[in-house]
Amino acid sequence: MRRWRRRRLRGICVLTLCDSAAIDLTAGAAGGTACVVTGQPFDTAKVKMQTFPNMYKGLVDCFVKTYKQVGFRGFYKGTTPALVANIAENSVLFMCYGFCQQIVRFLAGLDRKTELSDLQNAAAGSFASAFATLVLCPTELVKCRLQTMHELQLSGKITQGHNTVWSVVKGVLQKDGPLGFYRGLSSTLLRELPGYFVFFGGYELSRTFFASGRSKNELGPIPLMISGGFGGICLWIAVYPIDCVKSRIQVLSMAGKQAGFMGTFSNVLRNEGVLALYSGLKPTMLRAFPANGALFLAYEYSRKIMMKQIDAY
Repeated sequence: MRRWRRRRLRGICVLTLCDSAAIDLTAGAAGGTACVVTGQPFDTAKVKMQTFPNMYKGLVDCFVKTYKQVGFRGFYKGTTPALVANIAENSVLFMCYGFCQQIVRFLAGLDRKTELSDLQNAAAGSFASAFATLVLCPTELVKCRLQTMHELQLSGKITQGHNTVWSVVKGVLQKDGPLGFYRGLSSTLLRELPGYFVFFGGYELSRTFFASGRSKNELGPIPLMISGGFGGICLWIAVYPIDCVKSRIQVLSMAGKQAGFMGTFSNVLRNEGVLALYSGLKPTMLRAFPANGALFLAYEYSRKIMMKQIDAY
């Protein structure tokens, strides 16, 4: 009888972990979708200004020229891979975030239901981002190349552009093989590990501030959006120069052999100065607050709804 009870309890525990992982995966996908829908035009401007800073005087100039040359659809170039990238990244990120929180509890000698501190949540987010990088790098490479295809042709770096997701994917496979999708992997990892430490740290710190002694789960949509926006701004302030180097590696490698992270970083500093590493920061900051606010709002509310359904079942 006792053995049967132990097996039953173990089965319930495994089921709970699987349910929690599935919920985090689905809620992360909802959050990723909300993030793209909210901020795609600003992300397009960011990548264009990072990769070709000499073509644009600023954000307004980038928007005006893009509209004149390509039309309104130019702002949504790369939306499909951006959706795939964000859904894949945030699904894996939030699923692994739940697992990494349990690992942090185990390492700290805490009970599996104990609430972690803001610093411990930040560490769990940083660990989780390493797994998300593996699915993010290929999709982000395709997205960045699609977003800057017009500029690559204007600059003479390529003679024939690729206007669809499939044509970019086919071009990568023909030129570099499957490993070509992982150009800029080290830069992406360098961005994600510290970036998501401050991202989740900033989000949890802000939630703690708004909760002021209450449970964080009781917070309404406005505090959640502000907390998500604050986390997003913290992330980009911390890692923007790394992201700029990553974008250049992923885009310019299409035109020929491109130096690695340190080579690209030193080339930008030597030839263009330190300010070039912050080109496109304005659209990034304008996008960061609403996009990440929407991400966490969609994640938290969809997770809450699914948890209620599981509890009711």
